Amino acid sequence: MWLEIDALKEAAAWPDADQRTTVVLASQLMAAERYQEGFDYFTARSDSTPADALSLALAGAFQARLDGETEEAIAKLDAATGLGLGLPHYFRGTSLARLPRCAGRAETVVADLEFVLAVRDQFPPGLMRAVHEGLSHAYELLGRTAEAEAARSRSGRLITDYSVDADDGFRFVPQQLVELAPDVHVAQGYDFSDLAFVVTAEGVVAIDSASTPEHAAAALRDLRRLTGSPITHVILTHAHWDHVGGLEALTADGATVIAQANFPDELRLQNSGPEPFRYFLPGGRSHRVQAVPDQLVSEPEKLTVGGVEFVLIPIAGGETHDGLIVHVPDREVVFTGDMSMPYLGAPFFAEGSAEGLFEAMETVMELRPRLLIHGHSGLTATYTIEAFPGLLAAFRDLDAAVRAGIADGLTLAEILRLNHLPQVLKDHPSAVIPYLVSRDHFIQRVHRQRTGYWHPRGEGVEHFTPAEMAGAVDLLGGGTAAAFHTAGAELTRRGEYALALRILDLGLLSHPGTPELLDLRHDVLQRLIEGNQLLNPFKFVYYAGLADLELAPPA
Repeated sequence: MWLEIDALKEAAAWPDADQRTTVVLASQLMAAERYQEGFDYFTARSDSTPADALSLALAGAFQARLDGETEEAIAKLDAATGLGLGLPHYFRGTSLARLPRCAGRAETVVADLEFVLAVRDQFPPGLMRAVHEGLSHAYELLGRTAEAEAARSRSGRLITDYSVDADDGFRFVPQQLVELAPDVHVAQGYDFSDLAFVVTAEGVVAIDSASTPEHAAAALRDLRRLTGSPITHVILTHAHWDHVGGLEALTADGATVIAQANFPDELRLQNSGPEPFRYFLPGGRSHRVQAVPDQLVSEPEKLTVGGVEFVLIPIAGGETHDGLIVHVPDREVVFTGDMSMPYLGAPFFAEGSAEGLFEAMETVMELRPRLLIHGHSGLTATYTIEAFPGLLAAFRDLDAAVRAGIADGLTLAEILRLNHLPQVLKDHPSAVIPYLVSRDHFIQRVHRQRTGYWHPRGEGVEHFTPAEMAGAVDLLGGGTAAAFHTAGAELTRRGEYALALRILDLGLLSHPGTPELLDLRHDVLQRLIEGNQLLNPFKFVYYAGLADLELAPPA
């Protein structure tokens, strides 16, 4: 599960490494409880670059989790904050807060973490839950009970900005209508997907429509605080349910609905497929939706509304074959929909291709935008235009490596475990995290499209149900639930959480309701959720659904 840690350790040590790479590495090491390894790594980094405040702070943060080294750890954390503002204060505040009675430094915790909240937009995404967790402890010690309770309601073991519940599904960020460019307002956190509104002199052009009419209407209500202009057009970037399901909420003013020429075929394909995992859809909703565009686009064309030019460019790759990107030249913005989804098409469907993604990325780069606005908040924050050149080069390198592995007869699991990290990323630090977010899914898609359903070594020749596998494994364990628990506990100790989950699920098929297996399974799911919170949102949602996790927004 933790192959990414080795890749991150290599990338974080490159000259001019992106700060986010270092923070994600530290978070993954923390989630894996590999504290000694983290301390050794960041101590070596700090010793080689004494002016590096972040490495010194992280050396202190990991040392604070080792037994008997509290005083030295605090000294490192204090020294790091003296070298610079920002992340050192985050790591000092959260580290002190974990120590008994905040190591007598509750006021320092409050000062550090309230500072982080005050300038939160300057920090990498996905840190605020830990800030609130730390503040809740410090406030309690200082007798600030009401503030402690408020902070506790926003905190938790996880650090991600995600939220999830059975009624509304998954959200990448807290709900907010943000102006990312002049008169370009993006509704983030109202839904699993984002929708956008471009305000012109004659009306509003909406880009996509969210999963449900209720979610789209909530975003529209907030837009109405800024403008009462009617929605004249709705441009759909592709036919996935989470981008078209709320269409009726945006067409009350008679808006013209525009989509790519392949949209009807893609919608039929989506409606014929299986339901996605739990939490991808709001409670009780179906992924099967109906949408009939008024206008279909088969070649690049221009639309002018209220003096604002929209260039509509069909693309046939990335995620779906009905992609439509929207260029607004005078705002220097390109709306990409889901062409850069890290999954090369949703994992539930046979769609997307590497070649299509390469062509789509080249098309976008030729437009030379200042800003890319994707169909999901996490993508907009991660898959930036600055990252695209290095990311494209890295993907081409990865594609070649996967093809070579297939030619050499490697299985999918063996290719994944090559842990391929293209050296071209050394020159493109901002592309490291989007590459690692995409890598395993890219490999799976390319492998699926270039191999048959039988592998020369016999994989896929025969298939067994989970119940059949459970029965066979139960024979090995002597027919006892204890054997499954022993194996699951040992795999958990080794950090093999996904494999432990598989063994425990088989055990529960043979021995339903066994409390020891259920308790260990719950712990394993929590570890899988924590380990996937920064690099794999789809796996996060999958495991959250299995664990019945409900997570309120962090702010």
